[in-house]
Amino acid sequence: MNPRNARSHRLLVAGLATVAVAAGAYVLVGQDTSAERQAEVAARSRQVMPFDLDRTTHRFAKGATGGLQTVSSDDPADARQITLIREHLTEESARFTQGDYGDPASIHGGEMPGLRDLEAGHDRIDVRYTETADGAQISYVTSDTALVKALHAWFDAQVSDHGQHAEHG
Repeated sequence: MNPRNARSHRLLVAGLATVAVAAGAYVLVGQDTSAERQAEVAARSRQVMPFDLDRTTHRFAKGATGGLQTVSSDDPADARQITLIREHLTEESARFTQGDYGDPASIHGGEMPGLRDLEAGHDRIDVRYTETADGAQISYVTSDTALVKALHAWFDAQVSDHGQHAEHG
């Protein structure tokens, strides 16, 4: 395909995607594990997260009453990455407590699985930040089974979207 046709094709695809999202035909985040989707998420992540995705790992561990999100430096001696992780997760946990999930929405999309339920039910989720030796973690605890399901869907979407940078814990 020549460069002009390639550009036209990309514009057409982008336009169709915009129409599909506007029409509510959003493909669930967890269903698209393509390298292209993961690259897009990584690019948006760099605009939100101050640490280096290639030097850190996200872990999402589901539990009966919620879950645990951990971000750690791949090099436990990398003080800079650890500081950046801690600063970011401190801010995120404070936002999540208030129902502000804007950062994950800007990375993964506003229709991310579980996101709207977490925003609406934030006052029924105990969100707690703690430091780890190589980063930090946020725990989410709730007695609301619908919110536990929303947290698990949200975790699954993040693992899928972040690809090599995330795993189930």
